[in-house]
Amino acid sequence: MLAPSKVPVAAGTAAPLAVRGCPDLPVCLTTATGRMGERNYRKPRGEPVRMSWASRLAELRPGTVDRDSGGTEPDPRFTFANERTFLAWSRTALALVVAGLAIVQLLPPFPGVPAGRHLLGVPLIVLGAVLAIVAYSEWVRNQRALRRGEPLPRSVMPWVLAASITGMAIISAIVLLVSALR
Repeated sequence: MLAPSKVPVAAGTAAPLAVRGCPDLPVCLTTATGRMGERNYRKPRGEPVRMSWASRLAELRPGTVDRDSGGTEPDPRFTFANERTFLAWSRTALALVVAGLAIVQLLPPFPGVPAGRHLLGVPLIVLGAVLAIVAYSEWVRNQRALRRGEPLPRSVMPWVLAASITGMAIISAIVLLVSALR
């Protein structure tokens, strides 16, 4: 938890409740006047805050991470490690897109399965696009957690990637079996 003296107060707003000794900072970011702070995950009574998609997307802009006033600048080693992880996921996304394009454009047609190349290639291209977007949002979430000294959020990307690759393997096996039987 941040020390109460480090909780920023914007000019013209009431002091956050955390300054008055609230033990749970995410709950305490609501100001005394009832206005919400920049990053509220829960309302004061503990129920979740509902955010619009536009608000969620706005939080992913690069400038919002730089101006995140909820903490301090983390150790550069952790920031660089977070960036290397983002770049690794980006390389994986690029490899999936290239593999999908290669399957659709370079693989010879499957006999008896005219749409076989597209059944294999298009999902890889879509998965690569989704992975690139999710990699960026994971980087933003991790960077915010590092700045605030919070534990890193759990990543769903390994599960999504494993499930997608398993699905692609099943589709590939079906296309190959149907092609071999004709």
